[in-house]
Amino acid sequence: MIYKLAKNRKTVRKFKSDVPNIDDILYTIKVAKEAPSGMNSQPWHFLIIDDPQIKRKIKIIAEKAEKTFFEKAKGKLKEFLITNNISWEKEFLNSAPYLLLVFSDIRFPFSKESTWISIGYLLLALEEKNLSTVTYTPPNPLEISKLVNAPKYYKLEVILPIGYSNESKNKQKRKNIDEIVSFNNF
Repeated sequence: MIYKLAKNRKTVRKFKSDVPNIDDILYTIKVAKEAPSGMNSQPWHFLIIDDPQIKRKIKIIAEKAEKTFFEKAKGKLKEFLITNNISWEKEFLNSAPYLLLVFSDIRFPFSKESTWISIGYLLLALEEKNLSTVTYTPPNPLEISKLVNAPKYYKLEVILPIGYSNESKNKQKRKNIDEIVSFNNF
């Protein structure tokens, strides 16, 4: 069952306007909170945004930094962005019915690693509920944190726009297991 969820999960940047049931979003967070964490600190915090004005402000802040990032991109990164038709414009920050901002509490050791494990759990739970997302890491998380009044010891790790997919693209190819596994040494 978990393998099937992982195999089917793909990144989505275009969303339908249909609004998912908030209970489905809360369910995915309930799953995420079961992730292991260093010292059992559970150093994560999930902020659900559905207010269109706040979403629009987040988009403006993010796109300002994205434009600079894209202008400076070079080599394989620039090639990837062009090939995959990814621009500095982040319309999904407006079009997704929900934005889920995930923070780590930096007062705890391994807070980033622990929080990202919980995000992995959450991604599989979203797939279980037939919901889609993209793991968007804004280049200017501090500005967005200030906008939403996050305490200074919370670091924004990712923004997950959540909704129903409005894309028909296939999942990008994954490496074969023999390319990523070794026994006893490389």
